[in-house]
This record gives sequence, structure tokens and C-alpha cells, in this order.
Amino acid sequence: DVFVSSEKDNAIMVLQNDGAFIKNIPTCKRPRHMAWANGGKNIMVACGDSDQIGVVDIAAGKQVDTLPTGESPEIFALSPDGKTAYVSIEEGSQMIAYDVANKKPVFSVKTGAEPEGVLAAPDGKLVYVTSEVTNSVHIVDVATRKQVGMVKVGKRPRRFALTPDGAELWVTNELGSSVNDISPVGMLITPDGKTAWVALGRANHVAEVDVATHTVRKVILAGKRTWGVGLNGDGSRLYVVNGLSDDLTIVDVASGKAIKTVPAGRVPHSVITN
Repeated sequence: DVFVSSEKDNAIMVLQNDGAFIKNIPTCKRPRHMAWANGGKNIMVACGDSDQIGVVDIAAGKQVDTLPTGESPEIFALSPDGKTAYVSIEEGSQMIAYDVANKKPVFSVKTGAEPEGVLAAPDGKLVYVTSEVTNSVHIVDVATRKQVGMVKVGKRPRRFALTPDGAELWVTNELGSSVNDISPVGMLITPDGKTAWVALGRANHVAEVDVATHTVRKVILAGKRTWGVGLNGDGSRLYVVNGLSDDLTIVDVASGKAIKTVPAGRVPHSVITN
């Protein structure tokens, strides 16, 4: 199935792989970034207007718990063991680590202004956080709970993807493109490490990028303001959420063509699949 967070509907929309509507699952207010938890039994979703992360039970089809956070959470990452949630808090210019079980903050690290993207390394030792205003990536050591490095990147960095071998950390820079209409946001790297799919924001396209050569293979027209991307289990279909046209574009990966666009709620933000 395909799961899409709808900011204005306060719900996660559940679709079949072909885009057919199944149901809406009500959530906390303004759901945005989502992540699988509890071995795929739950979805955790950041709710910006509720100042919390909601926990959705997939089998039950409802939100069953919440984790209070700082103001207006958008992006978070879970530690490899799922016990800690690392949340970017824009208002306080900080990343806060929360114990998922007891719902308490464990530690916080100051970042540059407007932190957004968060990624936990597969070995659990480091956490990466983007700062949109300072155009940098903060590197946080989990053991010492301190920033151990900062890397300057392009203008207004938003999201991350890590190559499967851990050798490269890819960062989308919303204002960093030489073409003004392109504002890359959401991104994923395929499990084989060969391809990156990048949502191009206001350009209304998604790009297929060769990871080894760092070159664009092709761009595919989707809906208005492409924002989040997700792949189905066998990698044959790419799902692109379009925030301004309120829909989801389904792309056939083999042919590189959009095959269908379906409604996806009001202001869809993120998409994940199981």
C-alpha cells in the first residue's frame, strides 16, 4: 500500500499500489514527514500544528499514541533501534532527541537557523541536520551529544539521502540550482545505490540521477510543486506527491513515464510504502 500525509486534511491517506483509494486515517494536526516504526507495524508522523509526533497503528487503522515535541516539528529520524527520535525544531534552532518509550527529551543540540532535514546514520553513531539559513549540515555525535562538525553546502539545504555503502551523503539545496525555477526538495536513493530520485519542487518534475556519475538521466513531468518521493517494494513504481495540485503522480520506472495521477488530499507532504 501507499501512505500519503495530507497537511490540511489532518490525515494519512491510504492507497493501493495502483493509486486506488482505500481510506483516510485521522492524525494529529498538519501531518508531514512519516517514518516506519515498530517493525513496520506503525507509522510515526510529525504534526506541525500539534507540536507532537503521532503514532499510527496500521492494522487498527488509527492513531494510537503521541510523542510531545518542541514547536512545529516537520522532519525527524529514528535511531536504528527505533528507541530515539531525532527531531528538528525550527523555532528553537535546535535538534532534540526524544526517548520514544518514555516520551521525554534526552538531549538537544543547537543548530543554525531553520533546521529541517534529519538523518540518522545506519550505525547509530551520528545524526545529520540541515540548516536552511546557514546553508550547512551539522554533524552530531550521539555518544557525546555534541556537534562534532559542520559542512557548508548549497543554498537552503532541505533533505538527505545516504548511499547504501555510506560513502556519500546527498543533500538537496532548494535555492542552489542554477536554474531558478528548480527547487529540489524530497529525495531517495534506490537500494542498489545506483539511482537517486529527486523531487524538483516548483519545476513540477522529478529527476532520475545517476549516483556514480552525478548526472541527470532524465526528468519526468509530475504535478504542481513536487515535494516527496517514494518507491514501491520492487522498485518498479515511483510515487511523487504534488503539494500544490493536491495529487500523487505514479511513474513507471522502466519506461520513465508518468502513468497516472490520482487525488492525494489537501497539501500532500510525504509518501511512504510497505
